[in-house]
Amino acid sequence: MTSTPEGDGPLRLVGSAAEALVRMRSAVQGTLRGKDDVVDLALTAVLAGGHLLLQDVPGVGKTTLAAALAGAVGGSFSRVQFTSDLLPADLTGVNVLDPQAGTFSFRHGPLFANVVLADEINRTTPKTQSALFEAMGEHQVSVDGETRALPRPFLVVATQNPFDAHGTFHLPDSQLDRFLMRLSVGYPDRATEREILRDPAERRVPEAVVSTDDVLKLMEVAAAVEVPELVEEYLLDLVRGTRSDARFVRGVSTRGAQALHRAARAHAMVKGRAYAVPEDVRDLAVPVLAHRVLSRVGHGPNQDGGEVAVQQLVDEVGPPL
Repeated sequence: MTSTPEGDGPLRLVGSAAEALVRMRSAVQGTLRGKDDVVDLALTAVLAGGHLLLQDVPGVGKTTLAAALAGAVGGSFSRVQFTSDLLPADLTGVNVLDPQAGTFSFRHGPLFANVVLADEINRTTPKTQSALFEAMGEHQVSVDGETRALPRPFLVVATQNPFDAHGTFHLPDSQLDRFLMRLSVGYPDRATEREILRDPAERRVPEAVVSTDDVLKLMEVAAAVEVPELVEEYLLDLVRGTRSDARFVRGVSTRGAQALHRAARAHAMVKGRAYAVPEDVRDLAVPVLAHRVLSRVGHGPNQDGGEVAVQQLVDEVGPPL
């Protein structure tokens, strides 16, 4: 196990942000029942400044989690129901002619929000999905040759149904790579499901418990969390393993390695530490890496094949002691 780094700078920063983090966690956990581990991973994505993709069967709480995250984070929020007839301009906005003034004015699309819920993102066409590339990668959009900055923080929480569902499109690899994590909410345990049966009322989306300034500060704190060299070596062992292991057709890129490094910092903070440990990398390997690889096992790269291959690699490449 990695020892605590010396110095109290990062520790002090984590302590000052602990109250805001507790409020966020409590608000989201109060809406999504019995899924504390999923909530912690989702908060990790938020603090790492990354976008989140929720993939699972309908009815297990994907939209509930996305709406709870949006509700807990202060600032503007927009929700887009992705359909096959959605156009790129429906997301980015358009220039509209004012006939009286004879000039054009820009009408903002739903991407101009701090938190954007992209519901059932894989039900729209690749052309419309591509409208998210610039927004998610550079936090800006270009309309009619003019670049417009998006608000900060900017978080896309997307949900999608499994790819065997009728009327769905595969997300292109370049789109998948812009999501820091892909999570599955999963079925609730027996006790939680009994509670839901006895109290079927929908949990209300929480009101904002932190401001956008709080979120930006939390992101700064997460970026200050230390990643010891021993943890970096373990991370690199996993990343390079995806490039050399026969189970993988395509391994993790350097951008994917950076994503795992950034997420490890945020995960340590969510767990109350100012330094990352190997367990942070181990717990994040599948959510951060599985959707970035092409594997020869399972059912393919965009379903559970990547998850199976990455999990097998994690089981074989033990963390440093």
